Amino acid sequence: MKGKEIVSGVVGASFFALGYLGLSVALVPSLVIGAGAYVASELVMKGPESGVDKIEDMSLKKRIEIARKSNKHISEMENEIDSLEVSRHLKKINKTTSKILNTIEKNKLNNKTSNKFLDYYLPVCVKIIDRYDEIENQELTSKDSKKYMDSSIKMIKETSLAFDKILDSLYQNDIYNNEAEMKVYNQMLKSDGYNSSELEVKDGDTDE
Repeated sequence: MKGKEIVSGVVGASFFALGYLGLSVALVPSLVIGAGAYVASELVMKGPESGVDKIEDMSLKKRIEIARKSNKHISEMENEIDSLEVSRHLKKINKTTSKILNTIEKNKLNNKTSNKFLDYYLPVCVKIIDRYDEIENQELTSKDSKKYMDSSIKMIKETSLAFDKILDSLYQNDIYNNEAEMKVYNQMLKSDGYNSSELEVKDGDTDE
Protein backbone atom coordinates (compact mmCIF):
# COMPACT_ATOMS: atom_id res chain seq x y z
CA MET A 1 0.00 0.00 0.00
CA LYS A 2 1.36 3.43 -0.94
CA GLY A 3 2.07 6.10 1.64
CA LYS A 4 -0.88 8.26 0.60
CA GLU A 5 -3.24 5.28 0.82
CA ILE A 6 -1.94 4.46 4.31
CA VAL A 7 -2.62 8.02 5.46
CA SER A 8 -6.12 7.89 3.95
CA GLY A 9 -6.72 4.53 5.65
CA VAL A 10 -5.69 5.95 9.01
CA VAL A 11 -7.99 8.93 8.52
CA GLY A 12 -10.91 6.67 7.59
CA ALA A 13 -10.29 4.33 10.53
CA SER A 14 -10.01 7.26 12.92
CA PHE A 15 -13.36 8.69 11.85
CA PHE A 16 -14.94 5.24 12.14
CA ALA A 17 -13.53 4.74 15.64
CA LEU A 18 -14.58 8.23 16.69
CA GLY A 19 -18.17 7.59 15.63
CA TYR A 20 -18.54 3.97 16.71
CA LEU A 21 -16.47 3.90 19.88
CA GLY A 22 -16.27 7.52 20.93
CA LEU A 23 -19.75 8.81 20.11
CA SER A 24 -21.61 5.47 20.24
CA VAL A 25 -22.90 5.84 16.70
CA ALA A 26 -24.40 2.68 15.20
CA LEU A 27 -22.08 0.37 13.23
CA VAL A 28 -23.43 1.02 9.72
CA PRO A 29 -23.46 4.84 9.99
CA SER A 30 -19.96 4.67 11.48
CA LEU A 31 -18.76 2.62 8.52
CA VAL A 32 -20.29 5.15 6.13
CA ILE A 33 -18.57 8.01 7.96
CA GLY A 34 -15.24 6.16 7.89
CA ALA A 35 -15.54 5.39 4.18
CA GLY A 36 -16.46 8.99 3.42
CA ALA A 37 -13.44 10.22 5.34
CA TYR A 38 -11.20 7.80 3.43
CA VAL A 39 -12.47 8.99 0.03
CA ALA A 40 -12.19 12.66 1.03
CA SER A 41 -8.63 12.10 2.21
CA GLU A 42 -7.75 10.39 -1.08
CA LEU A 43 -9.03 13.37 -3.08
CA VAL A 44 -7.13 15.84 -0.93
CA MET A 45 -3.90 13.82 -1.13
CA LYS A 46 -4.12 13.51 -4.91
CA GLY A 47 -4.53 17.28 -5.31
CA PRO A 48 -5.57 19.18 -8.47
CA GLU A 49 -3.05 17.35 -10.69
CA SER A 50 -5.19 14.17 -10.67
CA GLY A 51 -7.96 16.04 -12.45
CA VAL A 52 -5.49 17.18 -15.09
CA ASP A 53 -4.45 13.63 -15.95
CA LYS A 54 -8.02 12.40 -16.28
CA ILE A 55 -9.19 12.15 -19.88
CA GLU A 56 -12.46 13.94 -20.47
CA ASP A 57 -15.43 11.72 -21.25
CA MET A 58 -15.69 12.92 -24.82
CA SER A 59 -14.09 12.05 -28.12
CA LEU A 60 -10.66 13.38 -29.04
CA LYS A 61 -12.24 14.99 -32.09
CA LYS A 62 -14.68 16.95 -29.90
CA ARG A 63 -11.95 18.07 -27.52
CA ILE A 64 -9.82 19.29 -30.44
CA GLU A 65 -12.83 21.16 -31.79
CA ILE A 66 -13.26 22.94 -28.45
CA ALA A 67 -9.54 23.70 -28.35
CA ARG A 68 -9.65 25.25 -31.83
CA LYS A 69 -12.43 27.58 -30.68
CA SER A 70 -10.28 28.60 -27.72
CA ASN A 71 -7.35 29.23 -30.05
CA LYS A 72 -9.56 31.32 -32.32
CA HIS A 73 -10.50 33.37 -29.28
CA ILE A 74 -6.80 33.91 -28.52
CA SER A 75 -6.33 35.16 -32.09
CA GLU A 76 -9.24 37.58 -31.69
CA MET A 77 -7.78 38.89 -28.44
CA GLU A 78 -4.61 39.96 -30.27
CA ASN A 79 -6.46 43.04 -31.49
CA GLU A 80 -8.34 43.60 -28.22
CA ILE A 81 -5.27 43.89 -26.00
CA ASP A 82 -3.70 47.35 -25.85
CA SER A 83 -0.23 46.16 -24.89
CA LEU A 84 1.88 45.50 -27.98
CA GLU A 85 4.08 43.15 -25.96
CA VAL A 86 1.15 40.99 -24.86
CA SER A 87 -0.36 41.07 -28.34
CA ARG A 88 2.93 39.80 -29.76
CA HIS A 89 2.98 36.93 -27.27
CA LEU A 90 -0.64 36.05 -28.09
CA LYS A 91 0.21 35.87 -31.77
CA LYS A 92 3.02 33.44 -30.99
CA ILE A 93 0.80 31.37 -28.68
CA ASN A 94 -1.91 31.20 -31.33
CA LYS A 95 0.53 30.03 -34.00
CA THR A 96 2.12 27.39 -31.76
CA THR A 97 -1.27 26.16 -30.53
CA SER A 98 -2.38 25.63 -34.13
CA LYS A 99 0.68 23.46 -34.73
CA ILE A 100 0.07 21.51 -31.52
CA LEU A 101 -3.58 20.85 -32.39
CA ASN A 102 -2.66 19.81 -35.93
CA THR A 103 -0.10 17.38 -34.51
CA ILE A 104 -2.55 15.91 -32.00
CA GLU A 105 -5.23 15.54 -34.64
CA LYS A 106 -2.94 14.09 -37.32
CA ASN A 107 -1.41 11.47 -35.01
CA LYS A 108 -4.57 10.94 -32.92
CA LEU A 109 -2.52 11.56 -29.78
CA ASN A 110 -4.23 10.67 -26.54
CA ASN A 111 -1.29 10.69 -24.14
CA LYS A 112 -0.46 12.58 -20.96
CA THR A 113 1.07 15.57 -22.76
CA SER A 114 -1.79 16.04 -25.22
CA ASN A 115 -4.42 15.55 -22.51
CA LYS A 116 -2.86 18.14 -20.22
CA PHE A 117 -2.64 20.61 -23.08
CA LEU A 118 -6.25 20.14 -24.17
CA ASP A 119 -7.82 19.86 -20.73
CA TYR A 120 -5.72 22.22 -18.63
CA TYR A 121 -2.98 24.35 -20.15
CA LEU A 122 -4.96 25.85 -23.04
CA PRO A 123 -8.18 26.55 -21.06
CA VAL A 124 -6.24 28.18 -18.20
CA CYS A 125 -4.21 30.21 -20.69
CA VAL A 126 -7.46 31.60 -22.13
CA LYS A 127 -8.70 32.49 -18.64
CA ILE A 128 -5.49 34.40 -17.87
CA ILE A 129 -5.74 36.32 -21.15
CA ASP A 130 -9.40 37.21 -20.60
CA ARG A 131 -8.73 38.32 -17.04
CA TYR A 132 -5.82 40.46 -18.20
CA ASP A 133 -8.01 42.11 -20.83
CA GLU A 134 -10.71 42.78 -18.26
CA ILE A 135 -8.31 44.47 -15.84
CA GLU A 136 -6.65 46.38 -18.67
CA ASN A 137 -10.01 47.78 -19.83
CA GLN A 138 -10.76 49.04 -16.32
CA GLU A 139 -7.61 51.21 -16.47
CA LEU A 140 -6.93 50.59 -12.80
CA THR A 141 -3.94 52.37 -11.30
CA SER A 142 -3.65 50.78 -7.86
CA LYS A 143 -0.46 49.05 -6.79
CA ASP A 144 -2.20 45.67 -6.59
CA SER A 145 -3.72 45.96 -10.05
CA LYS A 146 -0.37 46.96 -11.56
CA LYS A 147 1.30 44.02 -9.81
CA TYR A 148 -1.36 41.68 -11.17
CA MET A 149 -0.90 43.04 -14.71
CA ASP A 150 2.87 42.59 -14.51
CA SER A 151 2.44 39.04 -13.25
CA SER A 152 -0.03 38.29 -16.04
CA ILE A 153 2.33 39.57 -18.71
CA LYS A 154 5.10 37.42 -17.31
CA MET A 155 2.80 34.38 -17.21
CA ILE A 156 1.66 34.93 -20.81
CA LYS A 157 5.29 35.16 -21.91
CA GLU A 158 6.13 31.96 -20.02
CA THR A 159 3.13 30.27 -21.64
CA SER A 160 4.46 31.14 -25.08
CA LEU A 161 7.78 29.46 -24.25
CA ALA A 162 6.07 26.49 -22.58
CA PHE A 163 3.85 25.82 -25.61
CA ASP A 164 6.99 25.65 -27.77
CA LYS A 165 8.34 22.93 -25.46
CA ILE A 166 5.03 21.05 -25.58
CA LEU A 167 5.17 21.07 -29.39
CA ASP A 168 8.73 19.72 -29.27
CA SER A 169 7.62 17.02 -26.83
CA LEU A 170 4.77 15.89 -29.09
CA TYR A 171 7.19 15.60 -32.01
CA GLN A 172 9.83 13.71 -30.03
CA ASN A 173 8.45 10.24 -30.77
CA ASP A 174 8.19 11.04 -34.47
CA ILE A 175 11.80 12.18 -34.46
CA TYR A 176 12.95 8.94 -32.83
CA ASN A 177 10.92 6.85 -35.28
CA ASN A 178 12.24 8.78 -38.28
CA GLU A 179 15.83 8.45 -37.08
CA ALA A 180 15.40 4.69 -36.68
CA GLU A 181 13.83 4.47 -40.14
CA MET A 182 16.70 6.42 -41.69
CA LYS A 183 19.25 4.10 -40.06
CA VAL A 184 17.50 1.05 -41.51
CA TYR A 185 17.23 2.76 -44.89
CA ASN A 186 20.92 3.62 -44.88
CA GLN A 187 21.85 0.04 -43.97
CA MET A 188 19.76 -1.27 -46.86
CA LEU A 189 21.49 1.12 -49.27
CA LYS A 190 24.87 -0.18 -48.12
CA SER A 191 23.82 -3.82 -48.27
CA ASP A 192 22.53 -3.34 -51.83
CA GLY A 193 25.81 -1.79 -52.89
CA TYR A 194 24.84 1.87 -53.09
CA ASN A 195 26.78 4.60 -51.38
CA SER A 196 25.02 7.47 -49.66
CA SER A 197 26.04 10.17 -52.14
CA GLU A 198 25.73 8.84 -55.67
CA LEU A 199 23.63 5.64 -55.71
CA GLU A 200 26.32 3.75 -57.66
CA VAL A 201 25.79 0.07 -58.59
CA LYS A 202 28.34 -2.62 -57.62
CA ASP A 203 30.76 -3.82 -60.27
CA GLY A 204 29.28 -6.61 -62.33
CA ASP A 205 25.63 -5.60 -61.64
CA THR A 206 23.60 -3.99 -64.38
CA ASP A 207 20.07 -2.63 -64.50
CA GLU A 208 17.71 -4.58 -66.70
